[in-house]
Amino acid sequence: MTTGALLLVLSAAVVHACWNALAKRAGDPVAFIWSIGLVGALLYAPGGLYLLHRDGFQRDALPFAIATVLLHAVYFFALGQAYRRGDLSLVYPIARGTGVTLVPVLALAIFDERLSALGAVGIALVVLGIFSLHWRPVGVPARLLAPGTGWALLTGLSIAGYSLVDKAGVARLHPLPYIWIMEVGACLVLAPAVVSRATALRREWQINRRAILLAGAMSPASYLLVLFAFQLSKAGYVVASREVSIVFSALIGARFMGEGTLRPRLLAAAVVAAGVVCVALAR
Repeated sequence: MTTGALLLVLSAAVVHACWNALAKRAGDPVAFIWSIGLVGALLYAPGGLYLLHRDGFQRDALPFAIATVLLHAVYFFALGQAYRRGDLSLVYPIARGTGVTLVPVLALAIFDERLSALGAVGIALVVLGIFSLHWRPVGVPARLLAPGTGWALLTGLSIAGYSLVDKAGVARLHPLPYIWIMEVGACLVLAPAVVSRATALRREWQINRRAILLAGAMSPASYLLVLFAFQLSKAGYVVASREVSIVFSALIGARFMGEGTLRPRLLAAAVVAAGVVCVALAR
C-alpha cells in the first residue's frame, strides 16, 4: 500500500470514529445522520458543482452514482437504527468488521485484485482484532443477538457494497462531485423516513445543532479521503486500513460512554494495529 494512500486512510479513520461517536450520542440517530448528510451536501455543493461544470459528467459513471446513492441510503438508515438500539462499541465493530471481511473476497471476483500473503495476513489480523473487541466467552448467543446487531450486520453489508461500487465509480468521476451526488441523493431517498420523525428532527437541531454542523463537515470529509485512497491502492487494503477507526471507537466507548473496560480493548487495538502495519507494507 502506498504511503499516500495509508495517510489518507488513517486520517479518515480518526474523523470517522469521531462523527460516529457524535451520532451515537444523539437523541434520534436517524434524524441526526440525515441532518449531517444535508449539511455535507450544502458544504460540498460549491466544489462539486464547479468540477461538474469544468469537467462534465461522464455518462459511464451514472450507474455507479445511482448505486452508491441507494447503498448509502441503506447504510445511513441502518446505522441510525443500530445506534438507537445498541452500544457504539458493539455496533461499530460488527458493521465495520463485516465490510472488511467481505470486500477482499468480492474485490477478487470483481476487480481481480489479488492480495499478497502479507496483505492477507494483515486483513485477517484486522478482522480478528475487530471481533475480539466485542467477543465474550460467556453468553455468546445473547451477545450476538444483542440489540442493534441485526442492523449492524445490514450496515456492514451496505459498506461492502458501496466500497466496491465506489472503487469503480471514482475511476470515472472525480471524488468531490461523486461524494456530493451521493450526499444529495441519499438525503432525497431517506427524506420520506425522516418526515415521519419531524418532531425528533426539530429536537436534534435545537439540542445538537453544533454537533450536527461539526459532524456534517466531518462525515463527507472522512469518506472523501477514502475515495482518493481508492485511486491509489487496492480496495481490500483501503477498507482494512480504514478500520483502525474501530480502535478509536472502542476507546471512545470505553472511556467516555461507560461501555466496557479499557484493557481488553487496548489488546484488541494492538491486534488491529498489527494488521494495519502488515497491510501498509503489502504490495
